[in-house]
Amino acid sequence: MWTEDINALEMILRTTITFITLLLLTRFLGKEQLSQLTMFNYITGITIGSIAADLAGQAETPFIDGMISLIIWTILTLFVSWISLKSMRAKTLLDDEPSVVIRKGKILQRELKSSRLPVEDLKMLLRLQGIFSITEVEHAILETNGELSVYKKSANQPATKKDMQLPTKSTHYIPTQLITDGVIIERNLLELDLSKEWLMKELKKAGYQDPAQIFYAELQENGKLYIDSGNDE
Repeated sequence: MWTEDINALEMILRTTITFITLLLLTRFLGKEQLSQLTMFNYITGITIGSIAADLAGQAETPFIDGMISLIIWTILTLFVSWISLKSMRAKTLLDDEPSVVIRKGKILQRELKSSRLPVEDLKMLLRLQGIFSITEVEHAILETNGELSVYKKSANQPATKKDMQLPTKSTHYIPTQLITDGVIIERNLLELDLSKEWLMKELKKAGYQDPAQIFYAELQENGKLYIDSGNDE
């Protein structure tokens, strides 16, 4: 009876300490980990939860060893997130990058094969967003977390001009980021058939001499540039 009481008390202490530790660690991991934005976030979240579950519910698991494992796994996750934040190349290597699977209403077979996404699954992802025909889609991007972002054709957007029997026109560009944290994303410029010289000219028009002054810049569908210097004031 005494032994059973000791075991019960031990499990209560293990569970309580593990719960508090996990609460603190998830706070340090940040919102990106909690939202599981990428497959890496998803896997690390499951692993940390699994370690915590074993630590709290398995008496044969050494408590100190389990706690060290939980903390080290969290530190490694934070380290990888920090690397991804500092280097676009490292982020692409670790998390991959979004894939344009539909461009200007046309399915890109090469991107589907590269992403190992069958057409049937693409159709399913579209149906989940209430889209039952490819003809409604102007652009579709497969995000790194497996979700599909869809930009509908002008005639099929909410409160559509088609419903109001007004003339429609195609958009010039899909909104695309061109600068992130002071770094020009030359790959996106190439996709849009725009030059670095054009971008620098637009920045100078807005009063900026160096891309390093820009936290985020995005090309809008009308061809204008949205600029955020990153100044929170």
